Amino acid sequence: MLMRALCSVFRQSVACREILVVDDASTDRSREYVEGNIDREWRGRLRWLEMSSNRGPAAARNLGIAHAHGELIAFLDSDDHWHPRKIERQAGLMADNRQYHISHTRETWLRRGEHLNQKRKHLPRHGDIFSHCLELCAVGMSTVMAYRTLFDTVGYFDEDMRCCEDYAFWLRVSCRFPFLLVDEQLTVKEGGRADQVSTRYRQGMDRLRVEALDRLVRSGVLTAGQQREAIQELRRKCAIYGRGCLKHGRTEEGRHFLALAEQW
Repeated sequence: MLMRALCSVFRQSVACREILVVDDASTDRSREYVEGNIDREWRGRLRWLEMSSNRGPAAARNLGIAHAHGELIAFLDSDDHWHPRKIERQAGLMADNRQYHISHTRETWLRRGEHLNQKRKHLPRHGDIFSHCLELCAVGMSTVMAYRTLFDTVGYFDEDMRCCEDYAFWLRVSCRFPFLLVDEQLTVKEGGRADQVSTRYRQGMDRLRVEALDRLVRSGVLTAGQQREAIQELRRKCAIYGRGCLKHGRTEEGRHFLALAEQW
């Protein structure tokens, strides 16, 4: 998977200024395999950042951001890959629309190699997407390109979140910045593998999103209108999660989240 992702970067129609690969203490000898199976020219374009322990995707992305030198930063998860003109099209549109600090593209979804149709609610949107981000994780990580100055404003990913760190981050971004939509399927997202973070943490994702929302409404960064909307969604998510806990015999946890819904 990593090799396919990297090859999609090498084969871009315009060359990337730098390519950072963050190794989050993997044990599959990824670097050895990649460097032994790519051309010397490509090997020389890679910069490896190795973590001493696996601290989750947020920490890995933060390390990459901190070491990046370019004005524009794009992310690519090892499960995904890019269309050959992704960087050309996206960077070009951002240059033509400098009022936007961040952009995302449409995606093609695959599950174990088979095409997966997206529901309307999963389709990316343009402009003010805060309401969409409240409902679900509305931005695909591998579709994003942003000016590094954006991270100076909103900060980095929350490293204490092992999952749903992207949901929390897009909330913090979308409450401040509109998104430019590149209305082309320039990113391919591959899902369905058992070792993916979203699969391993699936049962805890609803709780983590509630915690992210709770943290956001307490942060003081939202406008009055955004605060009302966020609280409404927080109440809804708390109630759904709380009732689910009661249904599955987790009475104390369920009561806690039902009480949290009433608190707001």
